[in-house]
Amino acid sequence: QLPFYICCLYMLMDRFEKICNDIKSIKIQGATNVAKAGIQAYCIRPNKNSIKILSKLRPTEPMLFNALNIIGKSSVENVLNHFENAQEFINHYLQKTIKNNQVIFTHCHSNTLVQALIEAHKNKKRFSVINTETRPLYQGHLTSKQISKAGIKVSMSVDSALLEDIKKSDIIMIGADAVTKKGVINKIGSGLIAKIASDLKKPLYIVTDSWKFSSKKVIIEKRSWKEIWLRSPKKVNIENPAFEIIPKNQITYVISELGILTHKEFVKQAKKAMKNY
Repeated sequence: QLPFYICCLYMLMDRFEKICNDIKSIKIQGATNVAKAGIQAYCIRPNKNSIKILSKLRPTEPMLFNALNIIGKSSVENVLNHFENAQEFINHYLQKTIKNNQVIFTHCHSNTLVQALIEAHKNKKRFSVINTETRPLYQGHLTSKQISKAGIKVSMSVDSALLEDIKKSDIIMIGADAVTKKGVINKIGSGLIAKIASDLKKPLYIVTDSWKFSSKKVIIEKRSWKEIWLRSPKKVNIENPAFEIIPKNQITYVISELGILTHKEFVKQAKKAMKNY
């Protein structure tokens, strides 16, 4: 029989691997949730190799990398406090942006955006939401479930109904997986949404934590074809890009804990904020 402390060590190792698998398979969704889970895994195995492993799990999620990097300069407590404080500021700025009776269009699932919408609703803002189902993993189902449970009126459509849904909307609000100098990287379909919004002169707001900014090149993740068609014919080639870029000139404002800023202003402020850690 193994000594108790060795049994505990094995259990922690298993827990580390489970968190890694849950991040990789998108059982853990949303960049903030991924970052928090990554921090939890790092605390189980706090070393440089863990940072390397965790950083490679979701290459299009710089928030996880930034959080792990900042832990080395600060502390786990300060990093977790940042998430909570940033969300409160984002809630405040988003509430200032929404007008009563607006129809808000959104895509995929952003925990930051969902929390801000729920808080706005609690503070008596009256609005409705249209969101996409978001294939192939249907992250839009989670968005609809969470905001409808909070009492917000929501309508969900198939992804291919973008044009008609954006026509019905007053404002587009989506999250971000990464923000770069060139624009915003978000779930596949976001680039088309931005183009339609621009053509129809509908304002597009990116709702994000500044820690999603990356001054480095961000890899656009491609996921397994099995997510799309598990028993597809052998001669059918299936592409499954998970993300795409929204050009900076199609972004009206970025709402973050830093304020309601243009993309250019956001990049400048995010760079400055990162240097302070």
